[in-house]
Amino acid sequence: MSDRAVMDMIAELVPTGSRVLDLGCGTGELLAHLQATKGCTGYGVELDDANVLACAQRGVNVIQLNLEEGLAIFEDQSFDVVLQLETLQNLRNTEAMLRETARVGRMGVVSFPNFAHWPNRLQILAGRMPVTRVLPYQWYDTPNIRVGTYADFQILARKCGLRVLDSFGVQESRQVRVMPNLMASMAVFKFDRD
Repeated sequence: MSDRAVMDMIAELVPTGSRVLDLGCGTGELLAHLQATKGCTGYGVELDDANVLACAQRGVNVIQLNLEEGLAIFEDQSFDVVLQLETLQNLRNTEAMLRETARVGRMGVVSFPNFAHWPNRLQILAGRMPVTRVLPYQWYDTPNIRVGTYADFQILARKCGLRVLDSFGVQESRQVRVMPNLMASMAVFKFDRD
């Protein structure tokens, strides 16, 4: 998450002083930002060796773990906030990981590319899979194993017994609250257990 405006939007969803678990934390940039600006503590979870090293160099506590194996090492409600930013689309068992996020944290925040964004729809109408800034890969070499939409997540959240506390889309570093399923390339949801 290198876009500063988006990082600030996510940080606004995290209460000051929270104990945070950042799943798929990348280089630890967001967790370092939360530590510096909001007095948060916690851990990042990352699989990639280079990213784990980058986290350590930033002073971010990091655990090397494959999210496909679940979060059994963490107790129920052991974090105030669990972040799962741009990782859901890369996981095989999305529903189980969403439930684990709600089990481990009192609150969760997820973000993912919104496949229903209007430029994606136009590319599909033209007979092609979308390639955009948010979905930058060709269909045959993408790390994304699934696609979802803003509207789809609302249904999945209900199915998983989650209550959406806030949601918005993001387009070009701006929040989109009017017709986000159509007008935003990224979906963001804040939730807790119902």
